[in-house]
Amino acid sequence: MMKLKWESISNLQHNTFLIKLVAATLITCLAFRFFVFRFGQFSPVQVSVNGNSNSQISPSSVILSDNEDQIPVDIEVEKCDLFTGKWIKDPLGPIYTNESCGIVVDGHQNCITNGRPDSGFLYWKWKPNDCLLPRFDPLRFLQLMRNKSWAIIGDSIARNHVESLLCMLSIVEKPVEVYHDENYRSKRWHFPLYNFTISNIWSPFLVQAAIFEDSNGVSSAAVQLHLDKLDNTWTDLFPSLDYAIISSGEWFLKTAVYHENATLVGCHGCPESSNMTDLGFDYAYNTSLRHVMDFIAKSKTKGMIFFRTSIPDHFEDGEWHNGGTCKKTEPVSEEEVEMKVLNKILRDVEIVQFERVVTETGNLKLLDFAGMLLTRPDGHPGPYREFRPFDKDKNATVQNDCLHWCLPGPIDHLNDVILEIIVNGRTGK
Repeated sequence: MMKLKWESISNLQHNTFLIKLVAATLITCLAFRFFVFRFGQFSPVQVSVNGNSNSQISPSSVILSDNEDQIPVDIEVEKCDLFTGKWIKDPLGPIYTNESCGIVVDGHQNCITNGRPDSGFLYWKWKPNDCLLPRFDPLRFLQLMRNKSWAIIGDSIARNHVESLLCMLSIVEKPVEVYHDENYRSKRWHFPLYNFTISNIWSPFLVQAAIFEDSNGVSSAAVQLHLDKLDNTWTDLFPSLDYAIISSGEWFLKTAVYHENATLVGCHGCPESSNMTDLGFDYAYNTSLRHVMDFIAKSKTKGMIFFRTSIPDHFEDGEWHNGGTCKKTEPVSEEEVEMKVLNKILRDVEIVQFERVVTETGNLKLLDFAGMLLTRPDGHPGPYREFRPFDKDKNATVQNDCLHWCLPGPIDHLNDVILEIIVNGRTGK
């Protein structure tokens, strides 16, 4: 009797084990089938930032916080306009300070040292609408630029930009100044560990010009401008460059006398008594830039050439020479600001001339930062272009600078965009 009972219990346990084994096998098969169906039958989801996608995906699974800088590896970004976006708050702030920069920054842009009381303008970063923009990585930049040469060519905004780039790179290695011209306007720096050079070439018109102006921008005579003769200060160096950023614009608004084919052809802003034809600054800029673009298109350089559009100023209630100011302390929205007519004319000329030749050369790219910086009226020195201008008199009347940019400041973020173009080939437009 005991033997029969034990055998019954043994059979029951055996049957239970078989049932569990069958159930486990069934669950495993179902799980494997689901896995194959989920990941084998469909290709990986590819999300396009232009609104198209190969498969539907919940928005919540691809939305990233504004402070994330790296693009997830499982998202393939097909296209991104780096120049269309907004400024978002950035608690990290700049990667250098007015004290840590490894070069002597132009005193007019050293806003914090000069006593600017607010610092909120430092804690914003540029965020394109359709994708993420990694922060500028100075170490990566220098590694990519080993044994290469750069030049940033143009006016004082170009100098402003090169100083920004040097400040950012100096946290990895301090650059050594190896050249300057007689007036200290064109300079060259070298990074010995990487055998990398950056030149800043002073050529505000890009064509030959006789300029009669002091350090405060006060002219004693009209500029003599040769619209059809390029300035060899930059053209002589051009063939040897691996990278160049070329820009102009603002200086063409100055009073000038124009020459073509060694003949006086007209002027801009000249008095009626001169008996010269006022051709307008747009004529001069269009003519000069046409020769610049033709030179670039016909050159045999293998370097990457960027043309940067002119950057608008933010003078209010006047201009540089008649008391204009810029008092804002935060970015503004696109709806709150409008580009000035003169800046629109300059940019229109630039876009037309760029598009005319861009198909003729595969190494010419556009840096259209006009809209990006238009919404940053808070980033200028204003009255703090001079050292502590209100120490002696808090109501003192001082020259305001609403054209150049504080360092550190919004102009640093141009380098975020440029590095992204170099690394990932994005053109933005």
